[in-house]
Parts: sequence; structure tokens; C-alpha cells
Amino acid sequence: QVQLVESGGGSVQSGGSLRLSCAASEPIFGLCMGWFRRFPGMAREEGIGLIDSDGSATYTDSMEGRFTISRDNSKNLLLLVMIDLKPEDTAMYYCAALRGACSYWNPRATWGQGTQVTVSS
Repeated sequence: QVQLVESGGGSVQSGGSLRLSCAASEPIFGLCMGWFRRFPGMAREEGIGLIDSDGSATYTDSMEGRFTISRDNSKNLLLLVMIDLKPEDTAMYYCAALRGACSYWNPRATWGQGTQVTVSS
């Protein structure tokens, strides 16, 4: 089973940008991968977007524009670029992976341990 390790989180001021990375322990070609976040005190994650093995990404409606997901299959890497960050973006950010097409996404994916993003006003 693939293992995922997120990095790149940290503290940033409102309006700033961050790039998060998710390194996989094995080749990611053939995996649907996604970014999610969990707000403080919340039990469930909010989806940011999913990206298929061919690089086609889909986003939760409110995410498109400030969040960009990409992947580098040659480096087994998933990326999330976030711009114009706001205090309400403060959350733990997770990547996840599931074998197959993103149209078959379900919560029984493999998850990373997360990286914290804190945005101050």
C-alpha cells in the first residue's frame, strides 16, 4: 500500500502563498490523488480537488481559482499551490490516493498524516 507524506505547511500572513507537496512511496501512475483539509475542531475533511493519472484535475466549487493541484508522475509527487490565503484557510491539509480513476473516488483511500497551514490576519 502506498505511503504518503505531506510537507510544505507552515505559517503565512493573509494574502500569502504556499506550495504543499505529497511524496508517495511508490509510483503514482494509475492512482487518483487528492487534497483535502480539516478545520480545527471538525471531524470531517473538506475536499479541495482530485487529479487523475493523466493530470486532469477537478475542484470543489469554492476551491477553484486560489488552489491548483498538479502531479509529477516521474517523481511520485502531488502538489498543491495555494494563493491569496485567508485566515479561514487555516487547517490541516491532507493528501490521499486511490488506485483507479477519480470518478470512482471513495473514502477508503490511503491518507497521509497531514501538514498544518496557519494563516494569520
